[in-house]
Amino acid sequence: LVTYALKAAGPLALAGRTLPTRLNRVVAVLPIPLLAALVVTSTLATGEQWSFDARIAGLVAASVALWRRLPFVMVVVVAGVTTAAVRALAG
Repeated sequence: LVTYALKAAGPLALAGRTLPTRLNRVVAVLPIPLLAALVVTSTLATGEQWSFDARIAGLVAASVALWRRLPFVMVVVVAGVTTAAVRALAG
């Protein structure tokens, strides 16, 4: 309920006005660092501690696959296979 109230507060506060150009540019690129932070914390954090394990290899492999512009499904498969292979080799 609180989430929906917060989402509704933005349009109500603007009352039909548009955002300033500078703020609109910031809002347009804001998802990129938010998504990056989510990926890093979910990959490197376990509870309240940092964890460096096979997930890092999967993240690197996914990054390379994205850089090579592979389809998203292939990016997920590459990351999963890489993580599984590193876990299997590490014992």
